[in-house]
Amino acid sequence: MTKAQGYRQVKRRRVFYIPGYDPFPPRRYRELYRRESAEQAAISGYEIAIGAGSEGESFGWQVRAEIDGVQVDSQIEVLVWSDIVQSSMGAGIAQSYWQLLRTAWIYVTSGALRRLMWLRKGPVIAALYPVGVLLLQLFLAVWIGLFLGRWLAFGVAWIGAWEWLASTLGWGLGIGAFAFLMRWFKAKDGKIYAHYLMHDYAFTARLWGANPPELEARFDVFRAAIARALVSDVDEVLVVGHSSGAHLAVSILADLLGDFPEGARGKALSFLSLGQVVPMISFLPEANRLRRDLHTLSESDRITWVDVTAPGDGCAFALCDPVAVSGVATEQKRWPLVFSAAFTQTLSPKTWKSLRWRFFRLHFQYLCAFDRPKDYD
Repeated sequence: MTKAQGYRQVKRRRVFYIPGYDPFPPRRYRELYRRESAEQAAISGYEIAIGAGSEGESFGWQVRAEIDGVQVDSQIEVLVWSDIVQSSMGAGIAQSYWQLLRTAWIYVTSGALRRLMWLRKGPVIAALYPVGVLLLQLFLAVWIGLFLGRWLAFGVAWIGAWEWLASTLGWGLGIGAFAFLMRWFKAKDGKIYAHYLMHDYAFTARLWGANPPELEARFDVFRAAIARALVSDVDEVLVVGHSSGAHLAVSILADLLGDFPEGARGKALSFLSLGQVVPMISFLPEANRLRRDLHTLSESDRITWVDVTAPGDGCAFALCDPVAVSGVATEQKRWPLVFSAAFTQTLSPKTWKSLRWRFFRLHFQYLCAFDRPKDYD
């Protein structure tokens, strides 16, 4: 539904979900949706049934919902770029530290880090988290390696062995302990997320905010899929971008509006951005395409754009209008409509207490059930 079109009842919908920087296959999103939608339906008093979809370049499923006596049939597809993410995460331990140095240099020297700190402290702390943890891991591995190496060298020298033997054995133990600890830290990254987040920020910053060619090529595939849906027999096409997927969706939709498919006039095209981190990219000096696309989307009368964040999500730029803070808003600006998922109000005290310090889980709360739903369901 757009301002120009007014309200209309949607009975058939195509939904395209663009995940953030996630190396996992799209099947996890179907299982998440299956579990959380059933829980939300029980809480909110409506019916949801999920059916199988087709697998290919995208992965999808069918949903039949009955809410307030109205039936809506939706086909949901995940637009997959996890292979690109996996490729960018193939770096070893040494490469993670090179990414740390390079990414920090880009954000500091460009002035982007200073501007981000003025905007919101939460996501900046989240961005600095992998830097701090990786440096701490390096310090601990070096310190323990030196301590064990010197301890062994002292022990060998004490029993009267040759000095060169004591030194060699000490260095060997120290280097071995260092390598073992660094590999152990990397093996535990599934719980710590330091290497993962470093890969994420490095992928964003490696071209100073410009999109890599492989991502631009995937945009073409995604845009073609959305364009086909717009000329199909549906009432609405809804694009959902979560986290880093939000800024991908901005560029894909801006391109689509610039070459709007024939036969799609009058169709409802909607965009829902969740937990967006747009300023992390739009503040970089070479993010000219993203800033242009934000401007295009913000003035269009062919789309409805709703941006949802929550102050409780420390990984998102909560309640920061991505168009305005990026400096591309004009008097003709229509979008986005910004409002809060308000976790402290939409989650019960018990649920909020259990999730409050699980920052990564809270960043996915937009895709999960709310036991006290308000405006955002």
